[in-house]
Amino acid sequence: MSTADSAVSGRAEALARHFADVFGAEPDGVWRAPGRVNLIGEHTDYNNGFVLPFAIDQSALVAVRLRRPGLECAADAVRAASTYSPTGQGLSRAAFSTGGLEPGAVSGWASSAAGVVYALGRHAGASVPGFDLLLDSTVPVGAGLSPSHAVEVAVIVALNDLLGLGLDGLEMARLTQAAENEFIGVPTGIMDQSASLLGREGSALFLDCRSLESEAVPLPLAAHGLAVLVMDTRVAHSHSDGGYGARRESCRRGAAALAAQSLREVPEDADLSVLDPVTLRRVRHILGENQRVLDVAAELRANNIESIGKLLTASHVSLRDDFEVSCPELDTEVEAALAAGALGARMTGGGFGGSAIALIRQDKEQSVSAAVLAAFRDKGFRRRQYFLSFRLPEQAGRRRKDSGAKEKSGPVKGPLFLSCAEGKGFEPLVRGYRTLVFKTSSIGRSDNLPPSSLADRCISPKFDQSPWRTK
Repeated sequence: MSTADSAVSGRAEALARHFADVFGAEPDGVWRAPGRVNLIGEHTDYNNGFVLPFAIDQSALVAVRLRRPGLECAADAVRAASTYSPTGQGLSRAAFSTGGLEPGAVSGWASSAAGVVYALGRHAGASVPGFDLLLDSTVPVGAGLSPSHAVEVAVIVALNDLLGLGLDGLEMARLTQAAENEFIGVPTGIMDQSASLLGREGSALFLDCRSLESEAVPLPLAAHGLAVLVMDTRVAHSHSDGGYGARRESCRRGAAALAAQSLREVPEDADLSVLDPVTLRRVRHILGENQRVLDVAAELRANNIESIGKLLTASHVSLRDDFEVSCPELDTEVEAALAAGALGARMTGGGFGGSAIALIRQDKEQSVSAAVLAAFRDKGFRRRQYFLSFRLPEQAGRRRKDSGAKEKSGPVKGPLFLSCAEGKGFEPLVRGYRTLVFKTSSIGRSDNLPPSSLADRCISPKFDQSPWRTK
């Protein structure tokens, strides 16, 4: 086993032991799915547009054990627990039944798992038995790095493996989107799940959200001495709030007024004079953002990475002025980073809080971070924050030591920094998703995934003999 596999296994094995303590039996396995940062392409996914996210090292782990037919009562019962607790102490627990799930029946963090069960039954024809689940996630909540989607992906990969459903990455992305849209009631697009399921090491994922065709576009930060600094404002946001849905409805109205099925079919130079002023601004952002994604992808393919900075900044201006999803904290981060020498900066994620990113030279990391902290202090933003840092691998395909995020001891005032730079010993770009099952007897490739996905699985006799497997 490589050093990287050993490090990942250490975290998973600890969760497996914790699972046994909580539920009184060993799990069938532990599955892992990463969060994501969106380099550019905001609010374009649900408009059938283009996006360019990359997977990050912070991830959700789920340990799962299916109920055994005839051996356990309440065969459809789900007992779920999470190491994340709002009080910071103990476990957060939830329970539901896999049979007869209806939208909205489960709330809170457990809705992600319940939504996956609902989508598998409704859209994949799967009969999902009861199970026990223990979740441990290092994806920051409310930072715009897609923690809920990481949980959904980890759960669907686990159930796909355990039940032998044979779903591929795109099918699982569609199903987890259905879980969000139909069961949880959040009108998100398909970007976040796709980044977690299809992301490649050393690359950003260029995704056409209409055709669902994707391409791994090199992100050669180290070769250019650059880094991507992710700055969490610690202003929590939620896609279930009305602002996100209102933006989506504006886009729908705009497409209808322009006689288009979606804004993807509207050319960038279209006459928008028939639209009311608010809808015009929303549509103008989507049209411009789609073109910016295409331009950034073209620059990365040409190895002109420094030139993407101005496009990132233009994206923020559009999100702030036309789509109106920024906030004072995000604007402060972007402005301070640019003033301190960042090549480009923008908010990332759905907006109304969360994080901003800055493209910086690696030797500017401390000075840019200090400038943003000072700007937060000068504006009177006094939220208690933590610092974390990511690093990309030196080259695509290199295995890494999964050291996780480095956190200073104790709170500080200012935003949370996630530094993504190649060649410094860490790696935020995760190889698609990783499946780990213990008591291993051999190592093999996960079902229905191309070799380029770099996803792998340790197979146990107990796993292969599961009575629920269909193949």
